[in-house]
Formats: sequence, C-alpha cells, structure tokens
Amino acid sequence: MFAHRIENLPPYLFARIDEMKAQKRAEGVDVIDLGVGDPDLATPPHIVDALVTSARDLDNHHYPSYLGMPAYRQAVASWYNKRFGVELNPDKEVISLMGSKDGVAHIPEVLVNPGDYVLVPSPGYPVYSTGALFAEGKTHDMPLTRENNFLPVLDDIPKDVAKKAKLMWINYPNNPTSAIAPPSFYREVVDFARDNDIVVVSDNAYSEIAFDGYKAPSFLETDGAAEVGIEMHSLSKTYNMTGWRIGMAVGNPEVIRGLGTVKTNVDSGVFNPVQYAAIAALSGPQDCVAEACKIYQERRDVLVSGLQKLGFEVTTPKATFYVWMKVPDSISFAAKMLNEAGIVVTPGVGFGKSGEGYVRFAVTRTVDRIREAVERMQEVQW
Repeated sequence: MFAHRIENLPPYLFARIDEMKAQKRAEGVDVIDLGVGDPDLATPPHIVDALVTSARDLDNHHYPSYLGMPAYRQAVASWYNKRFGVELNPDKEVISLMGSKDGVAHIPEVLVNPGDYVLVPSPGYPVYSTGALFAEGKTHDMPLTRENNFLPVLDDIPKDVAKKAKLMWINYPNNPTSAIAPPSFYREVVDFARDNDIVVVSDNAYSEIAFDGYKAPSFLETDGAAEVGIEMHSLSKTYNMTGWRIGMAVGNPEVIRGLGTVKTNVDSGVFNPVQYAAIAALSGPQDCVAEACKIYQERRDVLVSGLQKLGFEVTTPKATFYVWMKVPDSISFAAKMLNEAGIVVTPGVGFGKSGEGYVRFAVTRTVDRIREAVERMQEVQW
C-alpha cells in the first residue's frame, strides 16, 4: 500500500516514547517525564501580547508571505548581528521556517539527488537521517564519541563517500550529547566542505541555552562559512515557543533560495501573528532568556549531583537542557527507569547506533520533580 520510502522509515523516536508514557499513565503511574526536550516554562508575556494584538488585525488573517515578512527577516538579521556579529542580507540570506524541523526535513530536497550521500552525526537528531531518506539519498554516519569530545573525526570519512556527499549536518551545542564545539572545529568543517564541494548545515537551535558563562558561537562566524553553508535556528528552545512553530535559516543566498523554492511548493509560510510575536522575542528584552538559563542550570546541578551520588558516570553540560549519561544498555536502562521508577528518559540508540550505551535526560521539569526522580532511582536496584 505505502511507498517504499515510507516502509523504510524507522518509527519516530519521540512518538514511540509518547505511546509508552500514555500506557503507563493509563495504568495509574505518576510518570516523571525527562524524555522529550519540550520546555515547561511559559512563553514570556510580551511575546504572547504581540501575538494577541496582531491576531486581532484582520489584515493578518490572510495567507502569509512564503519566505517570511520583511520585518521578521530584518529582525532575524538584526539579532544575528547583535548576538554573533554576523551580517546578513534579510532579502537574500534569511528565510522563515515553521520551526527548524521544517528546514531540517526540507533541505535534502534542495541538495540531494537519489544516491547522493548525506553526512549525519550519530547520535543525532533523527530527522537528519529521515530527511535524507525522503530525498532518496544515502546516509553516512559520523560517530560522535566521548574519546573525541563528541565531535566527528572528518579524516575518518572515506574519501569516496566525501566526494559523493552533497550535505553535511553539524549541531553544536549538541542534541543529544550536550557537547560544545571549539572555533577550530568550525574552521576544519569549512575547509573540508570546500575541498569536497559539500554544503554544510549547522543546526544551532540550542545556542542560547548555556551555563557557567559559556556563550555558544555561530558556525557563520567562521571565515568562509557562508560560502559553503547555512545555519538553522529556532525560537522554540530560546523563548519557550516549541508549539508556535517559528524559526529561520540564514546564510548562503543560493542555498536559501533553493530552500525557498521547495517551501513555496509545499507550504504557505508562517502565520503573520506568530511572526510578529517572533519579532517581539528577537528585538525585545532578553532577560527572559537569562532567567530560563538560570532555572535550567539549577535543575542541571540537582540532576547531575544526584546521578553522580548514585554512582553513574555523567559530565556536567555547559549548554542545552540535556544530560547525557553512560549506561550499560540504553534500551534496557530506559525500560527499567519507566517500569520500576516511573521515569521517562530517552535511550541513546534512538539517536543512532553510536548513541548506544547512553541515555538522555531533559531538565524540562521542576527542581522538585527532578529531586523526586533521583529519590525514585535510589529505590531501584541498579
């Protein structure tokens, strides 16, 4: 009945986790969900107010711009300049996205022909791979290992694969490992892309969720980066707007133009009031971001300290709201957590085969719930 591309797709990891949570709750279990990275904090009021005000304007009830309102694209360009020192032409180097997942899924359609390779971090966001499959491309895993600080070793990519690759994904601060990348890594990526005629897409959705004074860079800060690629970003994590579906792709104008061509054929753009709300977020006060990071940092400290006291091997992350913990077997550990402690964590293997041996915690629940989770774990025989 279904096309082969559908039959070949793996089940989406977080949809399966939702099913497992629902089953446990139906059994009466008080589930503590530390699985999916969906902020529990409220969208800041000034952003909500901008949505409400603009939604009352009848002019905003029609089809929006396919590529994003000029005012939104200008706000993105201004934010990138202020935050990263990156100058962007809002007319040619910025496009709106319905959350960065929209761009992640569609960019292979722009760049990849059947049989072309896509270089994918493993572990990594599952849509990097499924987007390639929809475009009938081949994926080549770039293992992220603790020994290499969860950075891919570009020299390990076979030369014949590199020459047939059209697209390379990088993602720092990283989901799921929470690793960060030094500027030297981005320099290496730009040089590798130039040598092999590969387009790089940097997924920088977690740049603003950072702790202990760390400030994540943009890939586009690297000299020559805009010549070889683009960056995708999202307001989802930064401003607690996951359900609003608003993000952006910025950088190389030809790649942005190609992405716009695909999107004009498959969607009708982002609802104008959501874009006005995003403008308020990007151009308004950023105290709300700092406050969110302060909350996540407290939660991180409680969770990491608790896990370490229980004897688990875990490193304190400098960014993202994830904690990546070493375990003997990711599936059995996650199942034990759910069945014996009523806690949801994400098995690392769900992010790719190199994620085996780890689980991911998301600190998107209150400190009290995280403390309760640690207390429940103390009662389980590990």
